[in-house]
Amino acid sequence: MNRLARVFRGKDREGEAKLIKTEESTPGAAPKPRSCFPELQRKYLFLWLALDYLCDLLYLLDIGVHFYTGFLEQGILIQDRSKISRHYTCSSAFLLDLLSVLPTDLLYLRLGLATPAVRANRFLRSPRLFEAFDRIETRTAHPNSFRISKLMLYVFVTIHWNACVYFALSGYVGYGADEWVYPNVSIPGFERLLRQYLYSFYFSTLILTTVGDTPMPHREEEFLFMAADFLLAVMGFATIMGSMTSVISNMNQADDAFVPNSDLVKGYLRTHCPNRRLQNRVVEWYQHLQMEKKMTNELQILQHLPERLRAEVAVSVHLPTLRKVQIFQSCEQSLLEELVLKLKPQVYSPGEYVCKKGDVGREMYFIREGKLAVVADDGVTQYAVLGEGLYFGEISIINIKGNKSGNRRTANIKSIGFSDLFCLSKEDLTEVLAEFPSAKAMLEAKGREILLKMDKLDVNAEAAEIAQLQEEERRTAALEEGLDALQTKLARILAGLESSAFKVALRLERLEWQMREWGAEEEAEREGAEP
Repeated sequence: MNRLARVFRGKDREGEAKLIKTEESTPGAAPKPRSCFPELQRKYLFLWLALDYLCDLLYLLDIGVHFYTGFLEQGILIQDRSKISRHYTCSSAFLLDLLSVLPTDLLYLRLGLATPAVRANRFLRSPRLFEAFDRIETRTAHPNSFRISKLMLYVFVTIHWNACVYFALSGYVGYGADEWVYPNVSIPGFERLLRQYLYSFYFSTLILTTVGDTPMPHREEEFLFMAADFLLAVMGFATIMGSMTSVISNMNQADDAFVPNSDLVKGYLRTHCPNRRLQNRVVEWYQHLQMEKKMTNELQILQHLPERLRAEVAVSVHLPTLRKVQIFQSCEQSLLEELVLKLKPQVYSPGEYVCKKGDVGREMYFIREGKLAVVADDGVTQYAVLGEGLYFGEISIINIKGNKSGNRRTANIKSIGFSDLFCLSKEDLTEVLAEFPSAKAMLEAKGREILLKMDKLDVNAEAAEIAQLQEEERRTAALEEGLDALQTKLARILAGLESSAFKVALRLERLEWQMREWGAEEEAEREGAEP
């Protein structure tokens, strides 16, 4: 920039010297964007006036809208217009809104239209801008991107205002008076408005970014401006770094909330697991979660929501999957809400067994996405392929009478590719089905059909178990009847005891009174016998 200024000064030294004297004798305007560039105000005067009064109209409309905008009082939305008006007019926001639309433009009549600084009271609307930013940040689906955009806007506005102050200070000192100020406007090209603004914006950017290569100041005003800008640059750099660090940290926390951190697992495997193939499987599993946005800790993400709202969110997300499961197609909404809160998402990698024949069954599974194969013991022969919307494992966790396998798995289930499943534990299923007997009966019927096809249902044992259950119920009823009879007899005995105790108490009380009377008579006789 020093070389550029020397080149231009070398072209027109005489004309520059004349204009330096002229500019030194005529100080510039106030340091406001349109005040700092007077030509901008004069050249587009009617456009600026139209925009100014359009903004004033919007400000007035905003004040009117606030008289109809409800507010929360003790968590209840107040919509009564009289209360809304009283609440708004008694707030500090109303005072700022009122001061911001005061007709300070009347000063144009005295100062002229070339002084747009008379509208500086419109800056009192700034709190509304910050309020709008806060509302957008809470409503947008990309808050981190919005924070970065807002930060860049603040940086641009700061550089813009600093450029305006620099150009105004150059006008006050005199254009071309030294190397530091804006070059003389007599130099070809520097008289244009666009060049004036871009040069000032570039110079302001150099100072605030502390890049250097700025001319040495010569006057006290220039030293003060540079010192203030350097302090502002230090504060701005610290603010930008802190904001960017916060945004990046929030983004990492958001990623960790959806996808578990794999660094600890990788470090553990490198230290303790020499099997390279197993390490690659773990890495591929984490990579699949990351790329496909799979979540394994969904309940932790929604844990701060109220239970009812959490159920509605979970149902709205997983309802299409549950509706594809045949057993749930005709179930009531409350059953789905109960099940959704119990489901735990799990992701299986290719070739991984979900369950093996003979294992103790503690969960049943619903296929959300992917394909699984029912395979033989050799792990190669496929009997069937299970797809999206199907379920399995219910035989081992439902107490089906006559089940020869008990609670053992009856088949080998292996994932063909990456499979996204929902897992429901035996305890959770029992708790839910206890409130929905029709769904329980449907599951048991389906389980019996499967066991009959696999020849693992002992019909005789089932009938014997039913007969035994009926006998136990009969004995229980007989015991209950005998217990009722015993309770009746015991109640009668207790009533007789209470009646006898009451009669004994009355007789004792009567004897006590008689003893007292006899004692009084004997004492009276002794007193009469004495002389």
